[in-house]
Amino acid sequence: MTLLPDSAVVATGLDSPEGPVSLDDGSWLVVEMEPGRGCVTHVDNDGTLRVICTTGRPNGLAFAPDGSVMVAESMRASILRIGTDWRDGSGEWSVVSDNAGGLGPMLFPNDLCFGPDGALYVTDSGLPLGVMQRELLSTSDPTALPFDGRVYRIDVTTGATEVVDSGLGHLNGISVGTDGALYVNDTISGDVYRYPFTAAGIGARELFGNVIDRSGSGFRGPDGMAHDVEGNLYVAVFNQSEVVVLDRNGDWTERIPTYGSQPTNVAFRPGESAIYVTERETGTLQRLAALAPGKPLPDQTPSLP
Repeated sequence: MTLLPDSAVVATGLDSPEGPVSLDDGSWLVVEMEPGRGCVTHVDNDGTLRVICTTGRPNGLAFAPDGSVMVAESMRASILRIGTDWRDGSGEWSVVSDNAGGLGPMLFPNDLCFGPDGALYVTDSGLPLGVMQRELLSTSDPTALPFDGRVYRIDVTTGATEVVDSGLGHLNGISVGTDGALYVNDTISGDVYRYPFTAAGIGARELFGNVIDRSGSGFRGPDGMAHDVEGNLYVAVFNQSEVVVLDRNGDWTERIPTYGSQPTNVAFRPGESAIYVTERETGTLQRLAALAPGKPLPDQTPSLP
């Protein structure tokens, strides 16, 4: 596949990368989900990789305001915190939450982001990791699987967890838009949902759009996503070889091809009209041209010493 003119491979040698988050010196943290790897990795500006912490099978990352790293851990089915000492190479994790409010334990924490209210919002894909891996490989109809996809709101200071929504499909990517609403997607259906923030909290779920190319064949669906400053939503579509861009109305406005068929997540670096995409098939972090700079995140992005 030919890269776009403003595209580049930033790093190689990553095992099933996901969850890219930017540091203000231009470097990155990503997760590597591959069994036997299962770590959070620092990607230096020259592409050098350094393991920060091993957790099992980390999936999503977000920086907390205090500089610690929040991790959606799918093998241990929990939200973890890596303390600020990760910067000097001695990162250790602790459990923030492993419960789903009144629904019992978490099932498959997937992606996460901080909301405008300071809480951490998390998607749960609705089946335990082992069940997910076994059943998705053996079924011809993923929609028939007993998913219980959920959205959580977590107070990262106390660990108190509230279920915002439940009973959905394979929930995956999550992002807060320029309109202040929370957006999540379902990998199986391809649907993107919108939850407005109101004075009383999170509002009712609304269907926003869909990113699956129905002319294609085989399993495919949305994964991680992020917004730009103009309100466009960039959605990495796994097994569709592209990042689909939805405008403010949820309509397709751009299709950005990726190097490799399995993009897993997308993130911005402040001030750049470019997206950074983790791609599983090639084990890379890629830089691709975007329509506008990324929307600033509500949390703080710490720097390395």
